[in-house]
Amino acid sequence: MTGGPDPTWLRPPRPISDYGLISDTRTAALVAGDGGVDWLCVPRFDGEPLFGRLVGGPDAGTFRVGPAEPAPVVERRYRQHTATLETTWAVGAGRLTLTEAMVAEVGGRLLPTTLIVRRLSAEDAPIDAVVEFDPRHGEHHQRPRVHRRRQGLVCQWGALAVSLGGTRDLAVEPGRLTRITVDPGRPLTLVLAVAYREPLIHVDPAAAWDLLVEDEQRWRTWTAEIDESLPFREHVVRSLLTLRLLTYSPSRAPVAAPTTSLPEDPGGMRNWDYRYVWPRDASIGVSAFLSVGKPEEARGFLAWLLHASRLQRPRLPALLTLYGRTVPREREVPGWPGYRGSAPVRTGNAAAAQHQLDGYGWVIDAAWAFVQAGGRLNTETWRAVRGFADVVSYCWQEPDAGIWEVREPAQHVHSKLMGWLALDRALAIADTHPLSQRRRRRWQQTREAIAVEVRTRGFDPAAASYVRSYGSQDFDAALLVLPLLNFDGIDSPRVRGTIDAIRDRLSAGGPLLYRYPPGRDGLPGREGAFLPCSFWLVQALARTGRRGEALQLFQAMLDHAGPLGLYAEELDPATGTHLGNYPQTLTHAALVQAALAIRDAPA
Repeated sequence: MTGGPDPTWLRPPRPISDYGLISDTRTAALVAGDGGVDWLCVPRFDGEPLFGRLVGGPDAGTFRVGPAEPAPVVERRYRQHTATLETTWAVGAGRLTLTEAMVAEVGGRLLPTTLIVRRLSAEDAPIDAVVEFDPRHGEHHQRPRVHRRRQGLVCQWGALAVSLGGTRDLAVEPGRLTRITVDPGRPLTLVLAVAYREPLIHVDPAAAWDLLVEDEQRWRTWTAEIDESLPFREHVVRSLLTLRLLTYSPSRAPVAAPTTSLPEDPGGMRNWDYRYVWPRDASIGVSAFLSVGKPEEARGFLAWLLHASRLQRPRLPALLTLYGRTVPREREVPGWPGYRGSAPVRTGNAAAAQHQLDGYGWVIDAAWAFVQAGGRLNTETWRAVRGFADVVSYCWQEPDAGIWEVREPAQHVHSKLMGWLALDRALAIADTHPLSQRRRRRWQQTREAIAVEVRTRGFDPAAASYVRSYGSQDFDAALLVLPLLNFDGIDSPRVRGTIDAIRDRLSAGGPLLYRYPPGRDGLPGREGAFLPCSFWLVQALARTGRRGEALQLFQAMLDHAGPLGLYAEELDPATGTHLGNYPQTLTHAALVQAALAIRDAPA
């Protein structure tokens, strides 16, 4: 049965943390607790939205599969150690379950690059359900040209085509509700296939379900290789799976988040496009993978970085596209209302033009971690790393935008420390890789000059802490990396004083921290607590022998996870609401590193 929109169920906006992530490592969908796919870009993470309701409003399209009337969710989870999402509703005397995933492994077979499988099954009683299929492509919410084929419905927009098929003929009409009854023992499987500039391949629903099951086994095999003795292992595994799902498999580059313009300040203008690759964030993730015995992820990222940086080398861009190209210029999308009215919606990111010295330190540190794990940099990769270290040695005294990408450059202490780290780790790599004595001496001299300046100009004796920038009295949670650098010893009063000052002066309540004093970044409005900073505090405490405090803080942070174990970038300290783009690669990488620090800390 097909009909118009149901007046008894006007879909209210969902909390950001209500969304589950499904991904095929090429693109990702966000699925609300009512079964609505409200965000999916095609053919890649950074492509045009096919379902964009999340920030584009009802006219931007959705793909909802679930109960016909509002019903409480009684269980929502990922199948253990897989990327398959299950949502179960209590409907009258029965239960309705939606099981869904995207098929990641499509190589070697005649399969569409993007394949979403969604299955509804009923228990105890027949259940009335609904399918709302309303694809709208691109910025202008373009409706498709619709064709009906024997295998199902086909929608087209030029070079893009999608097909929707199922285990029964539903006579789905785009933009209208289709009502069905799901009987116990007779599940309904829906298959959405996407083709862009290639033939559209229809997949039989039964075969698609088998592909999903095969994918589940591959994910279980992948997670089985992760150290069984890890503390909080299930949380770490979910974060590692999330990181892997957000890594673009054709290039092995991790996207910062699969979304754009989810607000850091609801109703404000702090809405940014995160569907790109920050080498800094990616490097933190690489170190996390290396620490749990996943060197292939690190090798893939270093290969991508070598390719991506070739046109601008030795300069390291702050961010790049999935294929290593220049990020599109930042612009506002006209007419899009934004998430819960938080406009503007943006594409592109102006931070791509910034000078961020700290990125060099993160990237070279990741390369050093790869070498420490038994890898060896090939000639071209080592040449690139040497070039990055040279840039640091020549330009470390220049002000930069820093890790927080502020608009007014400054002499950020964290950036200087990461410049020091870049040279320190490059010199460590040079112990097993060729380097001229002239270069070695220059790096050593510059490393020492940075250390002297930071200790002289970046430390406030009255506060017993390093500060945000030279001459500033502000604190910076990014300085929680100090115990990881070996810049000062972990027992140094300066290190401990910095940790304590940040914990006290940047506290947002409980385990939460602001990244710097709120309102001190030159932008209107305020933002929430920055979640990676809390995990950096866990790491810092564990590294400095305060394991008990680290454990307590880590457990408190787990309580702030979304219902599915996912994290955004920020959290509203007053309400516990997740803020910003979601799920966030940096937060999940920081969680993994925090757990590893607890593992390695003395009891």
